[in-house]
Parts: sequence; structure tokens; C-alpha cells
Amino acid sequence: MPPSRLDGLYRSLLLTKFFCKGWGKPENLERLFAFRKIMSNRAACSKLVPRDYPVEITKEEIHSDCKILEGKFISPLEIYMPGLVPDVAQHAHFQILLPLKWNDERYKPICIHLAGTGDHYYWKRRNLIAKPLLKEANLGSIILENPFYGLRKPKEQRASSLQNVSDIFVMGGCLVLESLVLLNWCERNGYGPLGITGLSMGGHMASLAATNWPKPLVLVPCLSWSTASSVFTEGVMSHSINWDVLETQYFADGNFRERLSKMVTVVDDAFVAGKHFIQNFNQSVEELRLDINETKDLVCGDPSSDVNLSVIRETTPEHEQKQSKNLIHINRSNALNLSEPLLNKLLSNVRCELTQEEIDELNVKIHLALKRHNDELQAEGGSPNESKTMILEVKAEEKEVVPTTTAPTTPAVASKSVGTKIMEYISWGSTSSTVEGTQEKRKPIDTTKQRWWEREALQFMRGMMDECTHLKNFSVPYDTSLIIAVCAKDDAYIPRDGCASLEDIWPGAEIRYLDAGHVSAYVLHQKLFRSCIVEAFERAKKKWVPEGEQLREKQQVNGSPSSVDNIPEEPKK
Repeated sequence: MPPSRLDGLYRSLLLTKFFCKGWGKPENLERLFAFRKIMSNRAACSKLVPRDYPVEITKEEIHSDCKILEGKFISPLEIYMPGLVPDVAQHAHFQILLPLKWNDERYKPICIHLAGTGDHYYWKRRNLIAKPLLKEANLGSIILENPFYGLRKPKEQRASSLQNVSDIFVMGGCLVLESLVLLNWCERNGYGPLGITGLSMGGHMASLAATNWPKPLVLVPCLSWSTASSVFTEGVMSHSINWDVLETQYFADGNFRERLSKMVTVVDDAFVAGKHFIQNFNQSVEELRLDINETKDLVCGDPSSDVNLSVIRETTPEHEQKQSKNLIHINRSNALNLSEPLLNKLLSNVRCELTQEEIDELNVKIHLALKRHNDELQAEGGSPNESKTMILEVKAEEKEVVPTTTAPTTPAVASKSVGTKIMEYISWGSTSSTVEGTQEKRKPIDTTKQRWWEREALQFMRGMMDECTHLKNFSVPYDTSLIIAVCAKDDAYIPRDGCASLEDIWPGAEIRYLDAGHVSAYVLHQKLFRSCIVEAFERAKKKWVPEGEQLREKQQVNGSPSSVDNIPEEPKK
């Protein structure tokens, strides 16, 4: 289904820009990438927070319908990564809502609520979700204040707009470890079963925190997905990022390209759209013919553009030749001077995925070929900027690739160049759809991002986000049957195309889809989110809370007041 127009409209009304100060210090990013490898391992991460980690309760109030506690503690991330957490954010602040009386001493459920983007202080989560849960299901809540939000917001930060890309990784690291502190505190005080939830960004942070708890944990992530990379490179949020600053800083400081870019990995294939290109494009790659005999044949569109050839390979079985299909072709003349293994792979009759290194090699060799072509034009008295450029076009009727000449500023009317089509379907890793009559197109980011240096910064962003937020890089939660994820089908904030599904990453988890966009789901379906939380806690009660006599026997043996504290931890591997 098409992404929600309301999501795009709502985001366009917000004038704030994210990451106005850039990526953050390279040395800080390097430390965060290294620490992520520790946090992604549940056995290692859970040991970073002792069970008796000090927590201070600073306030206690009794109301007519609940008991409210407030407290604080030092964020463990500041202990392990000193200097990364701003001074004002180093103390984690939280509020607890408890029923005046528990219905069952064996069942004292508490759920941690993490904040979505723009959710400052406690009041929104307290009134929209925590108090209704208390009233409907006698379920306690802990509302944790996000780093960089509310009481923990740096003075120089404007609203919710994080100043550096590194800030979101600091935020995530803080929330994961702080959630472990609060879960341990709940166990020490006899509460359980325990759970964690959140909306949008809070849902994804809840998912990351849940991967590091070594016992059964209810998890209800709402309006989130398997990675944050699509949010910042494809969703409507990508239009709120100061890309000019990021691109300038990326190329001005060699540390980003030479060192940091090698530390991150795009988990989902960045060029997965090649599959869409082959499967969905009416005049598919088998109907195109690109015979790379001369350097000039490589010029598709703007001579300075970067052409990605990840789908260009020999696909010429005899039966297809007999059907007179026009096919993409690379021959042994090797005009690009490719390495022998890559050339053999491209000439193989077997369709195979190219590695990122192979794609990089192709792009580098294409740049060199384009440069040679421009040098030849200049030697002949022409200018690359003024001369006509060779473009490979597909005729609308004949579906045949023929070389035509056109000025660089003159767009093709009848059809698009091969290079343009490949760029649209491959370079961004997503498809675009046109609705006849309205000419609507879904673009990952604005269409001006067609130059190689802009795309390289974008790819670095995608790699960073996948490295630190992709759930494939973290442990699978202890009990996936306690997971109920709620997603919006038309979510324009969190695109799901090209991203690994939660079902694949977490076998046994239940995913529910709403016929709504991101904003409309948040506004209209709060009751559904609460019902999913209650249902997940009921599952935990049936599966993990022992019955009366069994509970008393366990408490006598272990001396523990908690109904879930005696769940065995994972065996060491």
C-alpha cells in the first residue's frame, strides 16, 4: 500500500532539522561501534549491570488511584564510556506508577515505557498509556526519561532535534543499560512478570533492550521495525536531516571514509532493489542490451554520474537468443579493466549477488572510464560540460537499446536512459511506483541526491544505523512467544521494504498490522496498543508464573520474593 500522506504532511509542518552539527567526533563513533559489539551479546551485556546497581527513590506520593514513585540513578553508559553522555543526561530519571493493592501477590506485573521521538517528560505516557493500564489491568508502569529529552536535554539542543548522529547511538546505549537497571530493581522488590514497550523510536529502543535481558520478558514494540536505517535514509524523517552538513563533514574529514566506513556494515542488501528491477520492471534487464566494447558506451546520462551495474551480467541462454530478446551483455574485451574474478562472475550464466567490494570496484572502474572519455573529448577540442553526451535509450515501441545523442540538460521524452533506470531501481535499494494520472513517486530521499558524493554519505548513514540498531546484530530475546509487535501498513516514517522482517529475525514473535499510517495509528489506536500489552502479560502469567504451592516451595528453597526471579538464565555457550 502507498505510504500515508498524513505522515508526510505532518513531518513537513515540523521545521526543525536533525544532526545540524554533523556526525559527531570520529573518535566517539569509533568507541560506540566497538562497544556495540559488547552490547549485542546478551551474556556480556547483562553482566555490565550488577543486580544490586544503586537506584535512589527521591519521591513517593499516594494518590486516590495509585502510588507514584520518582527516582534516579547514574546511567551505566557514563561509567563504561565516560565523556560520551552529556552532563545533564548522565542521571537517568524515572517515574513509577503502582496500584494501591495487587489483585494477586503472585502476579505483580510492571512494564517499562520508553519514549518516542518528541516525547519529553512523563505526562504523555502517564496519561495515555500508564494510567489506563493501571485502571484496566492493574498493571504497574515505569516511565523512563530519554537521554537528550526533558530533564536530560542539553541546553543548546533545540526541541527534540539531536545535534549529532552519534547522539542517537548514545541515547540507545543509555536506554538499553538503564532498562537493565530498572528490571533488576523490579526483581529485587518482588515485582513480576516484567515487560517493556514503546511507540515509534521508543518501540525500537524497547526491542534493543529486550534482547539483553537473560530471562522471559514481555515485549510490545509499536510502530517500529527491524532497523532504524530506513527511517533516516528512506522515510519522511530523511527530509528533516541536514544532509549538506553531513556530506561536507564526511568528505572534509578523512577519518569517516578511511576508517569509520570500514567499521560499519549494511545488514540488509543495499542493492536489494535489483531484485525488484528484474521482477517488476516491464522492460526488464533481460530486454536491455549493453555492449561494453568502448569506453563511450559507459556514459549513461550525466558523464559525472555514478552508474551502478550490480545487475549487469551475461544472461544469454540459447533459448532466449532464439526468442530474439535483447539482453544485457558484457564481453571479454573487458573495457573496464575489471579483476578476473569479478569479470567471470559477471559473465556467469548464474544470477548471483555482488558483494559490496565488487560493487565498489565496478563504480571505481566506471569513474575512471568516464574520466578517460572526458579527457578524450577535451583532447579533441570539446568540453565535457558543453559537448553532447552518449545516452543509451530504450525506444518505446521497439524496446531496443540504441545510442542517441542529446544535450545533458535535455531529458529523454519517450523513455529513460538505461543508466537512469538502473539508478532508480538499484542505487537506492528501493522501488518507486507511479500512479497514473497523479504521477506520485515514492522516493527514499529527495531526487537531487543523484551525485556520487551525496550517495556515499547516504550509504554511510545506512551502514551506521544498521551497525548499531539492526536487530540481526543483537541476541534473540529469551522467549519470543511473549512478543507482540504492532506495525502500521502505510507507515511513511518507518519503511519496511528491503528490510529484514521481524518474523525472520525473531521466530515465534507475533506481528500485527494496522490499516493506518504512522501518525494516524498513534492518534487512533492507543487502546489497541494497551490491549496488546495486557495480552502479552497474560501469556507471561500462564507460562512463567508458578501456581500457589509451587511458588511457596520455590521461595523457601531460594529465599526470593519474586515470582519470576527463579527463572533459570541461559546456559553459557
